[in-house]
Amino acid sequence: MASALEDPNLEHNFKGHKDVVTSVDFNPNNKQLATTSIDKCLMIWNLKPQTRAYRFTGHKDAVMSVHFSPSGHLVASASRDKTVRLWTPNVKGTSTTFTAHSAVVRSVNFSCDGNFLVTASDDKSIKVWNTHQQRFLLSFKGHNNWVRSARFSPDGRLVVSCSDDRTVKIWDTVSRECINTFTDYRGFANFVDFNPSGTCIASAGTDNTVKLWDIRINKLLQHYQVHSASVNCLSFHPSGNYLITASSDCTLKIMDLLEGRLLYTLHGHQGPILAVTFSRHGEYFASGGSDSQVLVWKTNFDSIPYNKVLKSLSVRTNPDPAPHITDIHPRIPHLHTSGPQLIQINPRGHIVDMQSSDPPVVDTGIDFLSKHKTVSILEQRLTMTEDKLQECLDNQQTVQQVTTS
Repeated sequence: MASALEDPNLEHNFKGHKDVVTSVDFNPNNKQLATTSIDKCLMIWNLKPQTRAYRFTGHKDAVMSVHFSPSGHLVASASRDKTVRLWTPNVKGTSTTFTAHSAVVRSVNFSCDGNFLVTASDDKSIKVWNTHQQRFLLSFKGHNNWVRSARFSPDGRLVVSCSDDRTVKIWDTVSRECINTFTDYRGFANFVDFNPSGTCIASAGTDNTVKLWDIRINKLLQHYQVHSASVNCLSFHPSGNYLITASSDCTLKIMDLLEGRLLYTLHGHQGPILAVTFSRHGEYFASGGSDSQVLVWKTNFDSIPYNKVLKSLSVRTNPDPAPHITDIHPRIPHLHTSGPQLIQINPRGHIVDMQSSDPPVVDTGIDFLSKHKTVSILEQRLTMTEDKLQECLDNQQTVQQVTTS
């Protein structure tokens, strides 16, 4: 049915990773997109047409998570090699690294001011770090299985985490204590995050559901069962009005949180989708999955006033009442299921790949500067060893002279 509402459309199909894409994040300046993969690489895609992408190497194993700092001057990546790397997202691709955990690091996230990083690991812990000094500050321990995801609240005061122990926990960074635990006996959450106002959290579950909790009163606010397989990732639109989810059922879903309705089902990936995120201002969203592709979509539906969105949706969505995400006291938990009238979006035509399929490699592990630095260190050590050896020989000679005399 004709409507003033504009549907999302696929703008770019970026190809460059050689394995599953695990994480995606936009630079706050909206000019770059960072992606990570099982292929051990971090890629920076320049969204300006005809501009080449860059592949950064340095991690020794699969890269699991990526996040731009609020200034856009740094990119943090977390890896199975137990380290976190901080990169400069330019052609030089310089990076620093530190061992963050004793097992796989699955998640990395900057605080809103960029001064802190929070990491989550298979060692069952969550850690907070000073970004600029790369110094450990504190850890949260309470999960008894792998921790899949950890994110700062918008004000940086809280951290939310989810684990294979089937719990979602809220931590206070001041008291360093767990202040609340949500338990789900049907499965565990792959990903959690705060909404933009910091009043709610959303979890993406292995039981195919998405749950929204109001953390002010610790109640389930909304419960979506719209996917037919595990939900792997989610992202709030900066307005707080929409939520996008990525699933192993090969689809993306966009929910209207104010009305509690599923708006769109988007197709495009040829396999499970593991990562999705909105840009900082919501004009775009990006997704990545097991097909090694990165898709960038233009949002469109948020370009008109929200009351017009509701008016246009009234003729094509289920009109049943639902709790509102802005309610202070939500009604009873409401289950939202997909219906036949929901909008399916299948990208048509060939989406031009504006980036190089074989981007220039910036290998920070064995590039010239690193080689030079390594050789310099070896030379220094060799010189020190030679000096020590000569000192020992001199001392031995002195001892012999004293003995013979």
